[in-house]
Amino acid sequence: MISETKTLVIGALGQVGSELVEQLRLKHGNDQIIASDIREPEHDFAPFEVLNVMDAEAVKTVVEKHNIKVVYNLAALLSATAEQNPAFAWELNMAGHFNVLNLAKDGIIDTIFWPSSIAVFGPTTPQNQTPQDCIMDPNTVYGISKLAGERWNQYYFEKYDVDVRSLRYPGLVGYKALPGGGTTDYAVDIFHKALKDGNYTSFLSENTELPMIYSGDAIRATIEIMEAPKDAIKVRSSYNLAGMSFTPAQLANAIQQHLPDFSINYEPDFRQPIADSWPSSIDDAYARKDWNWKPAYDTEGLVKLMLDNLRELVV
Repeated sequence: MISETKTLVIGALGQVGSELVEQLRLKHGNDQIIASDIREPEHDFAPFEVLNVMDAEAVKTVVEKHNIKVVYNLAALLSATAEQNPAFAWELNMAGHFNVLNLAKDGIIDTIFWPSSIAVFGPTTPQNQTPQDCIMDPNTVYGISKLAGERWNQYYFEKYDVDVRSLRYPGLVGYKALPGGGTTDYAVDIFHKALKDGNYTSFLSENTELPMIYSGDAIRATIEIMEAPKDAIKVRSSYNLAGMSFTPAQLANAIQQHLPDFSINYEPDFRQPIADSWPSSIDDAYARKDWNWKPAYDTEGLVKLMLDNLRELVV
């Protein structure tokens, strides 16, 4: 048994996981952060464990092998992808969560981070400056599983004093990972297409406003909430988190300030109804008050950052 306690990141090869592992290793040292995912990494990511989060015994084995006390469980099937396979999405998103929650209930690990999403909101949720507590009626399997997970967070905290912490991520926009299977991922793909092709076809309509956040801000918020004192965390379901809000047309206009010849057209698909059920802006006053959250990037800053960093990568 290794005596020094370590942190496990499950789902480390995803957009959030890869950046989170990088930042945690910079902060705490490479060997202190164990990365894991369902598949082998394409590059050196050691220390790394191939791990299926739905296999409770396998998760426990890895936790005990490395003397893990903190787990970031990021494994999930995202919104648009989950709609193509609802039964598997529910199984993955919920079974994995229970497997980690139960390790904390049994005293094997100390602290859990589990991400929620703006997908927990729904058609009758207040859309502008959506408050922390409001009607939540998700109509996607991803949103339903995240809302259920939030309620289990609260239950395990109240019944078993499990120290679980969570953020409702808005759309994540960053340059270190390619677009995944999320409805908000147009806001990543658009930059790649702008630099490579000079044109982008949006799968959302031009006036679909959604909350977004620079991925680096989201990673910083994730680490900050995990490092906050336990008694500072007043919301145990999941905190609202906000960065900025924009529409595809507004984002395209901001890109055109740097790339005047860039053009955009619109062909809304099955992701449009998903986006229509989500908020246009988020009130994250609780996160700002309880653990001093504050985003660093607005839309203009995000656009400049994305273009500056992708110019050399996109050919």
